[in-house]
Amino acid sequence: MNKHKELITAGFNALAEGNSEPLMGLFDDSVQWRIIGDTKFSGLYKGMEEVTGRLLGPLSELLDGHLHIFVDNLISEGNYLVCQGRGESKTVAGGTYNNTYCWVYKWSGDKITAVTEYLDTEILRASFEN
Repeated sequence: MNKHKELITAGFNALAEGNSEPLMGLFDDSVQWRIIGDTKFSGLYKGMEEVTGRLLGPLSELLDGHLHIFVDNLISEGNYLVCQGRGESKTVAGGTYNNTYCWVYKWSGDKITAVTEYLDTEILRASFEN
């Protein structure tokens, strides 16, 4: 397994235990994180301050506990790593948020500088935009 695969795997394993630090530490402070679609979470987040303030913070307020991510497949080529995964969680409204994802990570050394996140936007809407 190459280094980027090992880092992402360790990050998601720690997240499953409720520790987001190893995963969040992989992102460069100026990361560009794009989420596809036209949901309330879709768009481009520039830098970790925006990622945490406009995406992760508001999302965590809607979840009862943390999001459990299961990695299904990792593909690495050059400075890119593609991760296919599934997430499972409960919402504070009493429902579930169980989605599938594909993240395309661009790396510079040991830091992620860009992410494009593909997910089922209808599940996102059904879970959080009612």
